Amino acid sequence: MSETNEQSSKPLSSAQGTTTRRDFLQASLAIAGTAAVSTVAPALAGAQTKSKRPNLVFFLGEGQRADALSIAGNPILKTPNHDRIGHEGVRFTNAFCTNALCAPARATALTGLYSRSTGALDNTKGNIPLAADIPLFTEILQKEGYEVAIVGKIHTRNGVEERNWDYYFGHNNPSNDYENPIFKEGRKGKVGPSKQYKAVYPDDLSTDRAISWINEDRGDKPFCILIWFVAPHEPFFRPRRLADLYNGTPIAKPVSFDDDLKGYPGKPKSFVDAENKLGTTSSHVACGSLEGVAKDYYAGLVAVDENIGRVIGALEKKNILDDTAILQTSDHGFFLGEWRLFDKRLMHEPSIRVPFQVRYPKRIPAGTVREEMVLDTDIAPTLLDLAGVPAPANLQGKSILPLAKDTDPEFRKEWYYEYYEWPNPEKVAPHRGIRTEQYKLIQYVLDPSEGELYDLRTDPNEQNNLYGKPQYASLQAHLSDRLSVLRAEIPERKEAS
Repeated sequence: MSETNEQSSKPLSSAQGTTTRRDFLQASLAIAGTAAVSTVAPALAGAQTKSKRPNLVFFLGEGQRADALSIAGNPILKTPNHDRIGHEGVRFTNAFCTNALCAPARATALTGLYSRSTGALDNTKGNIPLAADIPLFTEILQKEGYEVAIVGKIHTRNGVEERNWDYYFGHNNPSNDYENPIFKEGRKGKVGPSKQYKAVYPDDLSTDRAISWINEDRGDKPFCILIWFVAPHEPFFRPRRLADLYNGTPIAKPVSFDDDLKGYPGKPKSFVDAENKLGTTSSHVACGSLEGVAKDYYAGLVAVDENIGRVIGALEKKNILDDTAILQTSDHGFFLGEWRLFDKRLMHEPSIRVPFQVRYPKRIPAGTVREEMVLDTDIAPTLLDLAGVPAPANLQGKSILPLAKDTDPEFRKEWYYEYYEWPNPEKVAPHRGIRTEQYKLIQYVLDPSEGELYDLRTDPNEQNNLYGKPQYASLQAHLSDRLSVLRAEIPERKEAS
């Protein structure tokens, strides 16, 4: 492959217990940021000089399920470079997003705030920037002497191109053109016009730019780079080198794949009427079959894994790998045939579960695995904590770094979820919910009589809906009350219009 007027891509060759006020404070939003971060990060900042602060690399996947890693036991997908981050750092087996949709999830990753507080509720209004009074964690790092860059799929309000990036190479599209992608490039807060690159896979090109920027001479200044991949977003195109990957590989059906043939037992009408179902909609021709989607999805993640390996290799070559903290997660999960669904949006486990791994040997013991519930609101405070930079008190998550040294059963007992976009291409109804360590309650906004309630310990596949059953009335009422309390504690910012 070649590209117009640019260097060629060089891809890798190869509880239900009684919920206490303390529990709520730990899970609630503004208070959580204050309690968990402000008491830790300032001391670290005072103990570390700026020259000793680690570089930061933040890999954000696109729709990568928590089980879409070989380290997580996936029987098909091989992801050795993702796995290395987990093997040599800490990996969380219960990590979640708080709004399973690209643009709002990416705003949360940048700000440490729920969608309700950023005002970026959905994928609409893409050209309207985030409110100027909401700082990105990268801007906080800049003030502490970091150089900051973002490359790849931005896909949040205005691509955050109006913010002061030392280097920017991104696009604000959901998927871009996989064969002839379009990017904007800029430096020192000035971003240029869109430019199309010919015959190059977008993530390969983004990785080229990321490595080039990492290799620039910046003296003793630390850097933070966000490398955000577009694959495997629909239409799931593959790089040519992986065109025949998984030929002949069988794809197993999820246990709930045929629930539609049974009338979706126990599911409310709002769930049944959603159109994000494989082989049913002409607006998603790439989602015609389970086998096709799954294999293309996995092949896209192999390409991502190769590019993660290229970045790690560049850090090793520069002899700064162990001086660099690496965080890898995803904006949301993805349905691969559960209830015959594709896409995300719904508050069911395949959609909201994501990988979450951090490698930094100076503070994180290798091979650490934790079961505490961590959220996308924790990304910003964690990266600030890694840098030894105090986090603003209003951040709504908390650093996960204390969990790298020891378990904490009280870290987070419950958390709030809300999906807003309506109407939307898949006719997924707006809903909100609460998830505890054992239970999940989902309430549909357009018809308050509809809901879903699951005991995730006995029913991890969410097939036995307990909502409305008399014997669970007390549990349902308790969770509904907790949901209302959590929601009320999140400061609301009206969406920009």
